[in-house]
Amino acid sequence: MQTTDPRWNDDSIVSGSGNVFIDLGFEPAEAEVMLMRVKVLAQTSQRLKEKGWTQAKAAEELGITQPRVSRLLKGKVEDFSLDMLVTLAGKLGLKPQISFAG
Repeated sequence: MQTTDPRWNDDSIVSGSGNVFIDLGFEPAEAEVMLMRVKVLAQTSQRLKEKGWTQAKAAEELGITQPRVSRLLKGKVEDFSLDMLVTLAGKLGLKPQISFAG
């Protein structure tokens, strides 16, 4: 199938900013929070998988419902505030840190 859209034939490489959310057009402040949420969610989800718990056991340990554990493991970052993700990470023995640059 051939397309006439010139973007399909564009083989140029564009460097990213280091934050995919900025690259997608989000405001810088919002993009930073979104990136933090994704990072904490990824580490929290990884730690849960390492524990080998069932979702029911994870829910009991974390003090949340099993459907919330499911959404966490599926990477549904939009369902969790940064505050909640940091709280869950802490319950799993993780210690998220914020650093400032620039």
